Amino acid sequence: MAAADAVVDRAILTMRLTDERRIFAKQHPRSQELFAASQQTLLRGVPMSWMSEWQGDFPIFLDEAHGAELTDRDGITYADFCLGDTAALAGHAPAMTVAAVQTRVARGTTAMLPTEDSAWVGAELGRRFGLPIWQFSLSATDANRWVLRLARELTGRKKILVFDGCYHGTVDETVIALDSNGHAVSKDGNLGAAFDPATCTQVVEFNDTESLKRQLANAEIACVLTEPALTNADGIVLPATGFHTALRALTQQTGTYLAIDETQTFPNGPGGYTGEFGLKPDFLTIGKAIAGGVPMGAYGMTQEVAALINGRNLRMSDIGAVGGTVAGNALSLAAARATLGEVLTDEAHRSMNALGERLAIGVRTVIKNRRLPWHVVRLGSRVEFRYLPAPPQTARAAHAAVDQVLDAFLHLYLLNRGVLVTPFNNMALISPATDQSQVTRYLTVLGDALDSLLIG
Repeated sequence: MAAADAVVDRAILTMRLTDERRIFAKQHPRSQELFAASQQTLLRGVPMSWMSEWQGDFPIFLDEAHGAELTDRDGITYADFCLGDTAALAGHAPAMTVAAVQTRVARGTTAMLPTEDSAWVGAELGRRFGLPIWQFSLSATDANRWVLRLARELTGRKKILVFDGCYHGTVDETVIALDSNGHAVSKDGNLGAAFDPATCTQVVEFNDTESLKRQLANAEIACVLTEPALTNADGIVLPATGFHTALRALTQQTGTYLAIDETQTFPNGPGGYTGEFGLKPDFLTIGKAIAGGVPMGAYGMTQEVAALINGRNLRMSDIGAVGGTVAGNALSLAAARATLGEVLTDEAHRSMNALGERLAIGVRTVIKNRRLPWHVVRLGSRVEFRYLPAPPQTARAAHAAVDQVLDAFLHLYLLNRGVLVTPFNNMALISPATDQSQVTRYLTVLGDALDSLLIG
């Protein structure tokens, strides 16, 4: 039984969810028409499968988005706390990024040649994350994939290690989990797997230093790839005190590379979780937000790693399967320079985090005032609540508290009242354009949603 069952009347929840679905359909006739038409040409009626996972019988269709608001084709405007699931962390259509993109488009977008912007972006990422040498991709998935290839090549080892509940995009080796017996197995729903990831990937529980030590002891692992805090393990799983210190020490002792994926933890601050807590990885990967919504990923490395790559004269091209024709293109780099240099600045992150703290305090107050045994986690400008009294230490504990029906109701209730949150978990993001009135709106609607469910 989930913790929420003690205070939420399930019969009322089912009835309220049905009501919200009816309200949603009534409010969005144009989106429903567009969805019906798009099903003739698009798989599941959407251009990318995840877009079908919003609550309601069909997705809302976007018209335009500016700052921290977006408007759908039915003319409804929302306070946007989803922000493209972090990709629009800079806000929608930030003026400086728009101007840079317009200028670059008029001067050519891709030529498989470097631009002045590329060196600037590499230096800025180095300043923020502490790694001096960089390469660019079109997504964090590709950045992760290429880092793992390089780690295997440099170490001569074939296996990698990830943590249970990890998410690193669509990298084949990482679509893996621990089963109920603690064995590494391909994740349920791993579509068309080219191989069994358990043959090349070890998995241990996050925060389990002893298991990590045992897996690394045989010196077979080329690289540990991890988020600094798990963000897709049915909620956020924070690192225990001393975990990252032990992780770094164990990887160094066993000649194992450490790669930190900051794609979802970038809201922590200018240098993500790595910069805030002084982590020292060999590689760092990131994507989504750094180019203001224009597709881009990046991976950084230490001088030592770069020297090894250069010393071996590795062929990092089509045959080497590292890189891509439009990776590092002029348009993405222009957008990244404008976004990092003029939108997601250090000062912007400080303001975003301050508002994130106010949102977190507000959500805690909403929960406390209704005597709900739930917790709130904040990673800078990212705020999330889940149905446990305290943050879980493992993905297994987080999964045990999943309540998909309650999630569906809360997300749809908020959306029907002009507040958009991510369709995954209960995450809310703050952008430089988000203001206190939008936070107040979110808290008010969330409180009303809970009041409609509670008994006693």
